[in-house]
Amino acid sequence: MSEKKLDEIRKVLSSITLSNRSTNIVDSKMVSGLELKKNIITFALELAPEELKDSREIKKTIEDKLLLISQIDKVSVVITTHNNTKEKNGQQNKPLKPASNIIAIASGKGGVGKSTTAINLALSLLKLNFKVGILDADIYGPSLPKLTGINIKPKSNGKKIIPHNAFGLQAMSIGYLVPEDAATIWRGPMVMSAIEQLLRDVDWQNLDILIIDMPPGTGDAQLTLSQRVQLAGAIIVSTPQDLSLIDARKGLNMFKKVNVPILGIIENMSYFLCEKCETQHNIFGNGGAKAEADKLGVPFLDEIPLDISLRTSSDEGKPIVFQEPDNLISKKYLEIANLIAESLEKQKKPMPTIIQ
Repeated sequence: MSEKKLDEIRKVLSSITLSNRSTNIVDSKMVSGLELKKNIITFALELAPEELKDSREIKKTIEDKLLLISQIDKVSVVITTHNNTKEKNGQQNKPLKPASNIIAIASGKGGVGKSTTAINLALSLLKLNFKVGILDADIYGPSLPKLTGINIKPKSNGKKIIPHNAFGLQAMSIGYLVPEDAATIWRGPMVMSAIEQLLRDVDWQNLDILIIDMPPGTGDAQLTLSQRVQLAGAIIVSTPQDLSLIDARKGLNMFKKVNVPILGIIENMSYFLCEKCETQHNIFGNGGAKAEADKLGVPFLDEIPLDISLRTSSDEGKPIVFQEPDNLISKKYLEIANLIAESLEKQKKPMPTIIQ
């Protein structure tokens, strides 16, 4: 029944031709991501820039026609666009590379401290005299506004969005563009369009390294981002317990499948060091990520302990590497940054020629 109904939907869509076009919206390749679930139709409609001014009327016309189909309760059309025809025809499949080196900070699941790790690593790389940017690619739950203490919309130079300056980092997040309490209810095509625009339409300035705080999980958004962006490598963040490691393994395998180098695994919330008794407490277990790294043959970068300073500095919008550079955790992040820099340098070196 579902496939039959989809055929009926495609037939209706094929009957719609915009006034400035000679072919219908299906044959013009304007429709993508068509889905029918629980009598709700969803898809993305790609308009040319000059058609955006009529997007409301176009959307309403399409929705009204589709709602005439029996047993259809709702139609959700997501409008997308590309900057220009040249970009669409010639550069749409070209890997995005807004920096010399792009590093993904990823996790198989949320709640492991990935965003805190991302910004502190970015600040540590900045200390090593790299020109660094950070992109918060978590469209549904952006953390960068909180971590940077910046909650204002970025300016534009007329062509591109100017990233915020956060402690010397070039910083961009969807959270800078939408209200903090606004729910982002977007489907896959619109999410990917937003991420691509944050990469392409932001005025990143001569970056040596761009840190991408990836969305948690291993869904379409993560996979497409891994394929569309020319990544220098990925870093997996996990906590010690088995449940987190299972998901971390999925994330690692996803990057391997798309040939992205694994720069290493970080074990976050590794242990709690009590200042009064000077005893290490392994609240979530300990050493699981290191054992997993050894098992999978990837570098283990370090253990980051639980520490109240790490939590309070993040909540205050002043990351620990910036606020407490002499803290043990800040020093650990700097050590990891040095390992990352070494890995990037090794990638630049040509492979030796073997003479038989």
